[in-house]
Amino acid sequence: MFHQSRRRLAYWFTLSMGSILILFAFTIYYLQLQDRIKTFDETLYTRTKRLAMKTEYRLQKGRWQIHTDNVSLQESDTPPLKIETKIAYVRWYDSQGNLEQFIGTAAPGQLTSSPGYQTLKADSDTTQKQLLRQLTIPLQQDKESIGYLQVAAYLNPIQESLTQLRLFLSVGVPLTLGLVGLFGWVLGGVAMQPTRHAYEQLQRFTADASHELRAPVAAILSNAQVGLLASVDDTVQQRRRLENIVSSTKSMSALINNLLFLARHQGRLNPQDLKEIDLVVLVQSLVDEYKILAQQLNLNFIAHLPPTPVKLKADSDLLTQALKNLLDNACKYTVSGDTVTLKVSTKLRRAFIEIEDNGIGIPAEDLPHIFERFYRVDTARSRQTGGFGLGLAIAQQIIEAHGGQITVESVLEKGTKFQICLSLF
Repeated sequence: MFHQSRRRLAYWFTLSMGSILILFAFTIYYLQLQDRIKTFDETLYTRTKRLAMKTEYRLQKGRWQIHTDNVSLQESDTPPLKIETKIAYVRWYDSQGNLEQFIGTAAPGQLTSSPGYQTLKADSDTTQKQLLRQLTIPLQQDKESIGYLQVAAYLNPIQESLTQLRLFLSVGVPLTLGLVGLFGWVLGGVAMQPTRHAYEQLQRFTADASHELRAPVAAILSNAQVGLLASVDDTVQQRRRLENIVSSTKSMSALINNLLFLARHQGRLNPQDLKEIDLVVLVQSLVDEYKILAQQLNLNFIAHLPPTPVKLKADSDLLTQALKNLLDNACKYTVSGDTVTLKVSTKLRRAFIEIEDNGIGIPAEDLPHIFERFYRVDTARSRQTGGFGLGLAIAQQIIEAHGGQITVESVLEKGTKFQICLSLF
């Protein structure tokens, strides 16, 4: 599925970029063609004006006579032009359009072209297709029309330069398209990584959730079936099975509540739902609760709280749940006789909450994954303590929903420290 999506991304990327590239190539070719035609026309006009100046016009018997003794197709004495042009023919017509004289290729007896530029196909025996650029201008003497001058030059310089440009584009465009396709494939793979990661997480989440729900459901089913088949006089066994059903149901209910919490509390919380709270008061209530739990587990519980209130906007219930999840983990994985420390401090308009223990620690390779749903560092040990692997994911989601950040530092067999950073007013 991902390879197919990647191919589609690469295909559409190449198609879109290729269309832009081809359009760009045609635009460049068209602009180059127009620019070179314009330059050629300027050169042809200059040559035509020079030929017109070298032509002599004499009025004889009421009719203008044209003398071309000084006219030549070769103009070695002229200054260099923008483009070297080769004149194909020069033709003179009278005011009625009748041919008077010509130099070069044969000419029709009657003028067939209106004044201006025209592009024509050259009459040539060669197999190479040659084009001519023809210019026809009116001739005047003392503001009187005396005829027309028609000059044509070969477009070889333009044809050769455009042939080179077409060769460059015909090679460059496919090569560039190939590179675009390659980059599209690479970028498609990069773009698909988050989707692949999210899909893998969804698969793992679905598998883990199914596994966790299967166990309590199986326990409820087996105890209910045995209870129905057992003798009603065996009240002790009956009570034990009912207690197992209640315990399994509570476990499944807790798991479902956690999953619903993770599904509902996505993104930042609505600022209107946040209220001003005193972080010291909130944490103090947890200190009183966990000191009793620590005594039961034979742990040392130490709290360091600031003497002044620490005001911030938060959802007190959610923040309490996040801290409880962290404190529960610290107490579960700290060996009897060791210490759990809870500290609150402020710095640079931020509040910091640190929960530290000197328990079993977390391996370095597991640290990047501990906030993932259903992730367990030690599966067997987690099942013994009754965890689902959702506590840290819930804690992280709550802190990030408040615009805060949670980080962890841990050394195996030496302990773990979680730090929460929240913004103050």
